[in-house]
Amino acid sequence: MGAGPRSRFVEIYESVYEPILGYVLRRCPHPEDAADVVAETFTTAWRRIDELPEGDEARLWLYGVARRVLANHRRGEERHEQRTAALRERLAAFPALARSPEDEMSQMGKVFRGLSDDDRELLSLVAWEALDHGQIARVLGISRNAVRIRLYRARRRFARDLAKAGFDHPRAVALEGSPL
Repeated sequence: MGAGPRSRFVEIYESVYEPILGYVLRRCPHPEDAADVVAETFTTAWRRIDELPEGDEARLWLYGVARRVLANHRRGEERHEQRTAALRERLAAFPALARSPEDEMSQMGKVFRGLSDDDRELLSLVAWEALDHGQIARVLGISRNAVRIRLYRARRRFARDLAKAGFDHPRAVALEGSPL
């Protein structure tokens, strides 16, 4: 590749690295995993530099790439978990070797983590990435109308689950009746 694609890549990398890193960090349990996902995301961008859209579309395109790399990463983690299930069962039989319980997460965090992957992704793209419906549609590869409908349903399910968990915050009530 000549200087053109290289300088274009550097420009895109410098402008979107932090948002992509934040996106991935919020979805990976370990910073090391996030670093791997971000590296793979930008490796894909480098390999496909000629396909990378112009302007802000490049950022949205990279969100989509990061989303797919995360999905591959999660599938790999699931395969790893399946292969090590027997070992974990044997270790559980030895109290001295048993893992200490995870720190207690907030009630809202528990409810959020109890949502489907699709619901969490939609709500996260709105709340954490501050994307509008059109941008989310491009990241997910669906229509704006599908985003609007899915987001409405995700917010309702989240509000319902918050209420079931006894979370009586006014925002939960507002989310329940929200048209979006």
